[in-house]
Amino acid sequence: MTSSAASSLDLGYLGLGTATVHRNLAPAPLIEQALRREEGMLSDTGALVVATGARTGRSPHDRFIVDSPAVHDSVAWGPVNCPMTQAVFDALWDKVLRYLDGRELFVFDGLAGADRAHAKRIRVVNESPAQNLFIHQLLVRPTAAELEAFGQGDYTLLAAPYLLLDPAVDGTNSEAAVALDFASRRILVAGTQYSGEIKKAIFTTLNYVLPDEGVLPMHCSANSDLHSGSVAVFFGLSGTGKTTLSADPARGIIGDDEHGWSDAGVFNFEGGCYAKCIDLTEASEPEIFRAVRFGSVVENVVVDPATRTPDYADGSITDNTRVAYPIDFIPNAVESGTGRTPDVVLFLTADAFGVLPPLSRLTPEAATYHFVTGFTSKLAGTEVGVTRPEPTFSSLFGEPFMPRPAHVYADMLGQRLRECGTTVYLVNTGWSGGGAAEGAERMKLAYTRAMVSAVLNDQLDDASWRHDDVFNVDVPTRLPGCPAEILDPLACWQANGRSAEEYAEAADHLASLFQQNFAKKHADLPAEIAEAGPRPRG
Repeated sequence: MTSSAASSLDLGYLGLGTATVHRNLAPAPLIEQALRREEGMLSDTGALVVATGARTGRSPHDRFIVDSPAVHDSVAWGPVNCPMTQAVFDALWDKVLRYLDGRELFVFDGLAGADRAHAKRIRVVNESPAQNLFIHQLLVRPTAAELEAFGQGDYTLLAAPYLLLDPAVDGTNSEAAVALDFASRRILVAGTQYSGEIKKAIFTTLNYVLPDEGVLPMHCSANSDLHSGSVAVFFGLSGTGKTTLSADPARGIIGDDEHGWSDAGVFNFEGGCYAKCIDLTEASEPEIFRAVRFGSVVENVVVDPATRTPDYADGSITDNTRVAYPIDFIPNAVESGTGRTPDVVLFLTADAFGVLPPLSRLTPEAATYHFVTGFTSKLAGTEVGVTRPEPTFSSLFGEPFMPRPAHVYADMLGQRLRECGTTVYLVNTGWSGGGAAEGAERMKLAYTRAMVSAVLNDQLDDASWRHDDVFNVDVPTRLPGCPAEILDPLACWQANGRSAEEYAEAADHLASLFQQNFAKKHADLPAEIAEAGPRPRG
């Protein structure tokens, strides 16, 4: 059966011939369906507010890739890319189809990739209208002509959040699973109401496919100068500031999280944004704050039941509160979702030790080192079980989503940097004046914005620099809008009553962690890359 949606659709070829199908419903009817099913409530600004149950972040131990002969030699197998047999996947797929058949389903046929030369047609089949609204806003919405010619799509994703799996029967680690079968172009998300799993499953798929097309997939945000068109990309894991720092009223936002870098330039994989909103205020992040309106989906934010006003400072459900909205909710969004070759690359990291300089310039070799190293801190709530900042090394600033060996992406980035002359900076958006464990505070957003603004507006061309011997990077001594002492981590520690010896011990410890991680995971890279990394004293 098919509803009177955007166009007719028969899912009989999937084995869903008795389902009632709503295809590409607009946000308003999807919100009506979600409210009818009591999946959420409307906020005072009209946003759909939902709770995602026990899972309020990604479940990395429940993510699998099918180990088929076609992909076996091209995946970096291990604890991140955990293999699943074809037989187990096929049984799961059949189980989900049996569960979904006969139900009322919501299908979104969308595009992953704003550059149509590399876009993939993704058919998402949801049992939840709230999740269908989420992916409707996050993927690129096809034109009427593209929808008419969509066919069955390039990839099919089944999402069954309310179907709880049985590990003893289904061969999973828990009642939830995210399983990717690259060879058969099928994606499965079951047992979790956290919609971010759908988004990241699609991202991971593109990250596997696009290198074969000469496209470097990047876990980054991107924006462009409104006048010159110069492009900046911001790499970083969740919570490091990609969305916040790229939402600049003086620049056009190309995208907030996932992009490709082709010979033609950069392009957004998505048609929307998925922003953290813990402690969100209109003063600090006006573009995101104003995007929380009718059509957006807000996850796990506490709402006053009488006034329906969100309390963004309340992290009692999770610190990983989120809002998903179409990118055109940001007033200066780049309509095409594309931009020219990047002029600047910024690696964003949240250092929980509080010792990395807040801004430093990288050589091409150091850029490759920090790209494959991907140091940051997992922030509370972004993954199941993470309750406070945890230092981590995530290759490519997105290891959970990069299924190929790290050197594949690193080689592509190095080639792009050499060919294009792009400048690279490391930006620490983490703690200052001490570590998170000692109760220090994170770097003020205003200061980070000033540093990024100086980079993007070419205000560092005549700056004076000092070399940090431990972290082996060049650090500016002054820049507009930022106190000089903020640029020096040691000075910040001393301003907080900590000694130079304490700072040196913490800095050497982190530098040693860098070296240990590199030796363990990237010892096969050239010596000039290893030598460009941190160097602990003694």
